[in-house]
Amino acid sequence: MSYTDLNPEILNQFASYDDHEHVRRFTLDDGQGNSLVGFIAVHNTNLGPALGGCRMLPYASEAEAINDVLRLSRGMTYKNALAGLPLGGGKAVIIGDHRTQKTADLMQAMGMAVETFEGSYITAEDSGTAEEDMVEIAKYTDHVTGLPPEMLEGNEYGELGGNPSPLTALGCYHGIKSAVAYRYKGDKTVADMTVSVQGVGAVGLELAKLLKQDGAKLIITDISEEGLKQAQQELGDVQIVKPDEIFSVEADIFAPCAMGGILNDETIAQLKVDIIAGAANNQLLSAHHDNMLMDKNILYVPDYVINSGGVICVGYEYFRKSDYNPQDFDIERGVMVAHVERVGQTVGDILRIAQERGLPPGETADKLAEEKFLQGAALEDMNDNDSSSEGHSSFGSVAGTRLVQ
Repeated sequence: MSYTDLNPEILNQFASYDDHEHVRRFTLDDGQGNSLVGFIAVHNTNLGPALGGCRMLPYASEAEAINDVLRLSRGMTYKNALAGLPLGGGKAVIIGDHRTQKTADLMQAMGMAVETFEGSYITAEDSGTAEEDMVEIAKYTDHVTGLPPEMLEGNEYGELGGNPSPLTALGCYHGIKSAVAYRYKGDKTVADMTVSVQGVGAVGLELAKLLKQDGAKLIITDISEEGLKQAQQELGDVQIVKPDEIFSVEADIFAPCAMGGILNDETIAQLKVDIIAGAANNQLLSAHHDNMLMDKNILYVPDYVINSGGVICVGYEYFRKSDYNPQDFDIERGVMVAHVERVGQTVGDILRIAQERGLPPGETADKLAEEKFLQGAALEDMNDNDSSSEGHSSFGSVAGTRLVQ
């Protein structure tokens, strides 16, 4: 494993560069005589060490991978800030096909790469990586989370480990409930909703199950026929449409749970929904689509707010294993799950503040996050479980308003 730091002169060529603190290029040995290229980017550590997952994708070029790691690491800074976590934002990417090029040696080399940051970057699973890969990474660094529960039980915190996808879905579910209550002023509930779900993978399927339990009608799609068959078996009575048809179906809520960039000029024009709320990252192709949705009277729930349940889950695991806990959280599963459930209150607060400021929700969320990690809005009182009499959360405040984490 070898690495080179990329300087600002190189990084300024990329649209996603945002004065990142560190960006490193790694050459990673797969143990079979091949070398793959990876990048780790740390965007901002004002609130704490940078947490963000490691993804492995067959990027077309190093430039594409760099732009992606810059964009994703920046997004993690905003996500962690509004999740109420004392953590900054970072991300790792490996250029390669995880189905054919991933080896144990490769992931161990990534562990060595993570260790070069000496604790300022913490990795976790992401697209193309899984729990077993985190096990290999953990052989060379302690700065990894999302480990299997059985690895953690001897340390008495196994209940905090494991796949974070169900917690991501749980946070999304509570966010959707809040969006429904806000949009319809309490006159409708999830049981009255038809929800179109794009992507029924690890998170999308869990979210669909929760919505189905509440009585919602479901329209689903996925590029995987096998995934659709499994979803139909587990969900029962659902409508299945082709992937390119999901944007034009008539529904109350559109829940994107697949890849990013799907809200663009073409797809927004097709939408026939009142609310967009789903687990996919980077749903807006560009910032102006936030305004476009508002102009069309579609309520957009910022993706990095509603899908923060997973990072809360792995954050708690890291706090317990590392003894890094500046906000004095009670590090146990019940408290962690309650933190995830309060994503719903965060969503409600942001939608209300957006209306008060006359801004689209995405821009509002960005500004609130920046008030935390750039302007130093306090994160104290983050583990005080007593809510105020007004029902606001005790997890810090921004612009005079308590946000739920």
